[in-house]
Amino acid sequence: MKEYIIQFKPFLVFLTKFLLSYLVLTLLYQSYLNQFDQKNFEVDKITQIVANQSQMLLSVFDDNSYTMPNLKEASVKLFYHDKWVARIIEGCNAVSVVILFISFVIAFTGKFKQTLTFIIIGTIIIHLFNVLRIALLCMAIFHFPEYEHILHGVIFPLFIYGIVFLLWVIWVNKYSSYATKSIKK
Repeated sequence: MKEYIIQFKPFLVFLTKFLLSYLVLTLLYQSYLNQFDQKNFEVDKITQIVANQSQMLLSVFDDNSYTMPNLKEASVKLFYHDKWVARIIEGCNAVSVVILFISFVIAFTGKFKQTLTFIIIGTIIIHLFNVLRIALLCMAIFHFPEYEHILHGVIFPLFIYGIVFLLWVIWVNKYSSYATKSIKK
């Protein structure tokens, strides 16, 4: 048994760091969300920011883009060409994606300053691409409503997770302690 632990130590260390950081960040985020009253349809501030920034991007293409609170659920209604095309809920704000991203980077840790810098820059990149994703999704749903399911359920999730995967590849190959070990060989 000891041989297996020694043999798989790098994987076990990675898994432990990943799970612990994911758990801690998820619990912190959940405590943040608990401040908002879902029963009274209160939307958290991060989701409101994402909805407003998506609307601002949409307004570049259409002056009749706007948001308004949803009075029937905890979400923000997003309008494009005066038509309600999307509801922005907590899951749309990409915080869970950022938590996954950060947990992976921590698990494949590098130097502290590089790790922190990459987490900050990566989080900003994910946020910007998420806002772009929502705006593009709204335009696509407006023009092709019959494809809403595949656009929302397949194509646009691939968009955001593809960005995260690309960031992970860059992290592992350029900045993580794994990358520095493989360069020295």
